[in-house]
Amino acid sequence: MSNLEETQGRNDRPDGVRAEEVASETDASPGEDEVAEDDRKPREEREHLTENVEKDDARKIVTGEARYTADYRDRFPELAEGKVIRSDIAHGYVRDIDVSEAEAMDGVYAVITPWDDVVPDKAYSSSGQSYPEPSPWDLRVLREHVRYVGDPVAAIAAKDAETADRAARTIDVEYEEREPVLDPEEAMEPDAPQLFDPAEVENKQRGADYERNLESHFEGERGDVERAFERADDDRVIETEWETPYQSHCVPEPHTTIVHTDEDDRYSFITATQVPFHTRRQIAHLFDVPIRDVRVTKPRIGAGFGAKQEMAIEPIAFALHLAADKPVKLEMTRREEFYALRFRHPMRMRMRTAVDDDGTIEAMDLYALSNSGAYGTHGMTVANNVGTKPLPLYPRVPNVRFEGDVVHTNLPMGAAMRGYGAPQGHFAVEAHMDEVARRLDLDPIEFRERNAVREGDVDRNVAILKDDEKFTREIRSCGLRECIERGKEAIGYDDLDRPEEAHRSRGVGVALIAQGSGVAGRELGAAQIKMNEDGSFHLQVGGVDTGTGSDTMFSQVAAEVLGCEPTDIVVISSDTDLTPFDYGAYASSTTYISGQAVKEAAEDARERLVHWGSKMLDEPVENLRTGDGEVYSEVTDESVSLEEIGYEATYGHDDREHILGKGNHSTDESPPPYGAQFVDVTVNEETGEYDINKMVFAADCGVAINPALVEGQIEGGEHMSLEFATSGGLTFDEEGNPEVLGFRQYGMPRTTDHPPMETIIVETHEPTGPFGAKSIAELPTNGVPPALSNAVRDAVGVRVNSLPITADDIKRALEERDG
Repeated sequence: MSNLEETQGRNDRPDGVRAEEVASETDASPGEDEVAEDDRKPREEREHLTENVEKDDARKIVTGEARYTADYRDRFPELAEGKVIRSDIAHGYVRDIDVSEAEAMDGVYAVITPWDDVVPDKAYSSSGQSYPEPSPWDLRVLREHVRYVGDPVAAIAAKDAETADRAARTIDVEYEEREPVLDPEEAMEPDAPQLFDPAEVENKQRGADYERNLESHFEGERGDVERAFERADDDRVIETEWETPYQSHCVPEPHTTIVHTDEDDRYSFITATQVPFHTRRQIAHLFDVPIRDVRVTKPRIGAGFGAKQEMAIEPIAFALHLAADKPVKLEMTRREEFYALRFRHPMRMRMRTAVDDDGTIEAMDLYALSNSGAYGTHGMTVANNVGTKPLPLYPRVPNVRFEGDVVHTNLPMGAAMRGYGAPQGHFAVEAHMDEVARRLDLDPIEFRERNAVREGDVDRNVAILKDDEKFTREIRSCGLRECIERGKEAIGYDDLDRPEEAHRSRGVGVALIAQGSGVAGRELGAAQIKMNEDGSFHLQVGGVDTGTGSDTMFSQVAAEVLGCEPTDIVVISSDTDLTPFDYGAYASSTTYISGQAVKEAAEDARERLVHWGSKMLDEPVENLRTGDGEVYSEVTDESVSLEEIGYEATYGHDDREHILGKGNHSTDESPPPYGAQFVDVTVNEETGEYDINKMVFAADCGVAINPALVEGQIEGGEHMSLEFATSGGLTFDEEGNPEVLGFRQYGMPRTTDHPPMETIIVETHEPTGPFGAKSIAELPTNGVPPALSNAVRDAVGVRVNSLPITADDIKRALEERDG
């Protein structure tokens, strides 16, 4: 029985839910019949594609006029402020909570504990994923069994934040402490403290063994890996180990929610979320209220990066609202964001490769150990991506194995974060590939080009954890070699000036990277568009703009189809009462999935535009086109404006119609965007200190709908990747207490710390994407750690295998090198 079948057998799932829905966020399928009709447009025929249209909210963001969740407090005169009381031990049980003094304070409206009626005694997952979530249901809104420093045990609603803070300080929590376990390998030992009774976890995932603190174990293989290693010469088998730390999302806007009951007795959430529709469903299920009675709206979001793919605070805010019978605002502090919310999973990885005499890879074997922390949100799916994102860079390798363990410890919970396991995986795979090339005296770029993916390849590595060939995919667009060549030239790979000082050395590292475009077989984007009588449009879309500029991109896609200006389209997004369903902003899906839904809605509306143009021009529809705000005839050059059509369709004498269009898009495809990350570094061999002279990122994201926004995504992603490689990282003492509680301690690179960056966009055409587009959001998050490790190796011949890469690490490696 396969792991997947075992998972099915353990869990009761609603009828109609497919088995593969619980498996991964990495699926893919070729499905020739799903490839859309070629919508390729030559540059000279594009009106709004590949155009740097100004981001529609840019001016109000920089002038401070944009309204975020907390700015809506002025709508509620009786608004209560919420405060969460969190565990200050890493492992134990809450035996008593004395709230008497807090409840007696003036201005305190409610104090809730795990035993209150308004707090559901029900297991759930906070992961904003499709239903049922491919994450275990192991959370409670407030927790008696605390599993990390920061677990919520009580909450307060008061007239203002100061009163809530003062009341919180009076609450006395009595614990029965248990021994914590902080190391994932030690957590799997037989005598390790056990974090969960298996009976208290629902929706268990494949390979779960809670007696070993194992949330999930998975494995998959193609070919015969062990036989391939046995056949290989010992000097052509290379094995390496890698380690990455916790990383914070560092969102500018903390998690914030306002919840109230409206005049129709419906529950309304204004909240900073990437997944409004998933949040609506999760709240309804958790609190046993009808979905129709829950409304979730998303104002501007001060970035998400995956942190807001979690329903992290909405249940506590809702319970406080029910208890206080007042609108409640719950906003996390910066300190809470740094120790109590969600983070990138720390990983340990081991990679082994066998290469033949001419530099062709015969076998790859990757193992990942993921520290899931106290709870399992996104645990298995993130760990899956450690292999299923980077291994497809080498789809022609005949023997491949990928295996992983996802383990609980008494540390904060890992969750979704931009890259979603791919940054950890690329660090292991691409730094390993570089090491293989250097040990075999091969040029690292030539070695990769010999083995790396090409257009037309069939990628089976993406489906290595599946039992079904249908999840393999054909690579229909791949600009990787052009990325390599242009990046190589921009970084000066073959013409690098060497430092004059003898103790300083310079080197260049490269890493190939890939990602996906949405979750194959597990996405739905929907849009509808309605025409106004003046020829303008309202586009309603469930897709979530987290600051990326997707609303602007949507308007460009629709305008290209309708033949109007993007400014003629008003985008209304992410209100569960008003906009069509969308899975949300995650997995690099927005342009590829939601954008295609917008395109389909616009095409649906265009049909009606052309119908009315045909009537008004007395021309057959096959002669008509849209463009420049008109429907025009290619035969007679006669035209009618969209405004004229709007008025005629709305107020005509004989016939009237409100011109509408709708689009629904789901697919089994997830075409990978590709990139090549280059880093140029100079290392001081006496101190280990290093300077990054320049970074170059060349990306193939298909057709870049808005190149300026694409460049912005790349620079932001590289920044996050640079932080992962060089600084940041959360640390904990031996009792599990957090040691990093603010930006200053965390050490995120500032603007002045940034090396020069050059971005290159390589255009290809992905036939399954809107006008040839693929995703770009997460791709640039993956490359700096391996490229920097490779650059240091190139400069001074030593390898740093863990992040962040520090001067002390390099100096230590140099001392070992020199004996």
